[in-house]
Amino acid sequence: MSLQMALEVVRSSPDSLTSQIQRFIKEEIAAGVLHPGTRLPSSRRLAGDLDVSRSVVVEAYGQLVAEGYLEAAQGSGTRVVEHLSRQDTVVPTLLDEGWIPAVRWDLRTGARNTPAFPRQEWLACYQRALQAAGPESHAYPPLAGMGELRLELARYLGRVRGVRADPADLLVVSGFAQALGLLCGVLPQLGVTEVAVEDPGHPGQRQFVRESGLRPVPVPVDEEGIDVGALARTGVRAVVVTPAHQFPTGVGLSPERRAALVGWAREVDGWVVEDDYDGSLWYERGGRPLALQRLDPERVVYAGTASKTLAPGLRLGWVAAPPRLLGPLLRHRARHDLGTESLTQLAFAELLRSGLFDRHLRRLTALGRSRREALTEAVRRHLPGTTVLGVRAGLHAYLRLPPGTDEAEVVAGALRRSVLVRGGAGFHARWSWDAPALVVGHAHLPRSAITEAVRRLGSVGPWADPPASPRPGSSAASAGRRWS
Repeated sequence: MSLQMALEVVRSSPDSLTSQIQRFIKEEIAAGVLHPGTRLPSSRRLAGDLDVSRSVVVEAYGQLVAEGYLEAAQGSGTRVVEHLSRQDTVVPTLLDEGWIPAVRWDLRTGARNTPAFPRQEWLACYQRALQAAGPESHAYPPLAGMGELRLELARYLGRVRGVRADPADLLVVSGFAQALGLLCGVLPQLGVTEVAVEDPGHPGQRQFVRESGLRPVPVPVDEEGIDVGALARTGVRAVVVTPAHQFPTGVGLSPERRAALVGWAREVDGWVVEDDYDGSLWYERGGRPLALQRLDPERVVYAGTASKTLAPGLRLGWVAAPPRLLGPLLRHRARHDLGTESLTQLAFAELLRSGLFDRHLRRLTALGRSRREALTEAVRRHLPGTTVLGVRAGLHAYLRLPPGTDEAEVVAGALRRSVLVRGGAGFHARWSWDAPALVVGHAHLPRSAITEAVRRLGSVGPWADPPASPRPGSSAASAGRRWS
């Protein structure tokens, strides 16, 4: 291999060229720039790149091998040794959860709770997009997104979600997080410094709003969705909601609350951000409720993502924004990046155009419905007194535990049985101890695994079997009498 390495030597330095190479490599290893196992260029290649004698590099490498920094193996080249002691660098993220133990059943929501990716369909669409792409497709993409994808998104969102938007109203982004970040950057220009969020809701979303410089204001959610009366009393002028399938409770925003929410936005000259996070994964009889945005496209910003229906690793999302917001969003984005990767956009456009995305969603819906049914049945059998709240949709379920249940005890006991699950407390800004719950991701597990994981949950907390009473005359009974 013709490997390269960023390295400079100064011929006017009093240090020899060999010493300079040795010192540089040592410092890069110590700083964590050259990681254990990194393969270095051959002595001949590095000497040619530096325009020095090969013997200079051979001597430097040889000394570093002798000192234990590098290792050389026949046919494998020269590498940084694997066993160097070093301090791991931990990069905190928005959803950083710290150390996660290895378990057999992981019931958390998030990136791990995703069904199989449609590899063959995606590969075929990517290949078609690549073959059809002209030179302009390899240039910097338009800030608003590739025209082909915006056209297909407008068609798809209108057909499936009832979104009222022309291609010119759409902005392609790198997932909902970027959409929210852009909105948080623009809203202060409109006099908005506080953003209401659902409670319970996504804890990372509250943190994201706060770190973007705005104040998150929790607003309670009940069986009809967000409490619009409580929202009005906060005095805020912007709110982020999940109306079709509230996260995490799963309840749908009632028609009365939908109308009231749009009326509130008009009255306060405010904005509603509709986070349609789980796409069209709907298991109830009848159609999924249409987008809230269609009630007032001038007040509701619609945001969707491919994270739940394809994969979060694609970092692909979209926003249908009113003209009053779209221009500022584009200008704000221009100060931070140069658009979303174009070839992925073109491949997704082809997936939509060809009907393969619809076919994938049908398979995904059938799979998700089957696994949701398995979860509901397992809860009925093994967790008596527990209610599966909300509509049947998406990739997770909210389990309301029997009153008086010690939620923390259930979570800890489950972990001891190799089941990792989140309690509802972590999703609340204002937690009430009389509302114990579990938030269960189920989309990634087969039915048998869901059943077994829930069965193990049933062996802790209020469902655990009490210790058996000793039979008269048994050793245990005798022991009891001795200590009485």
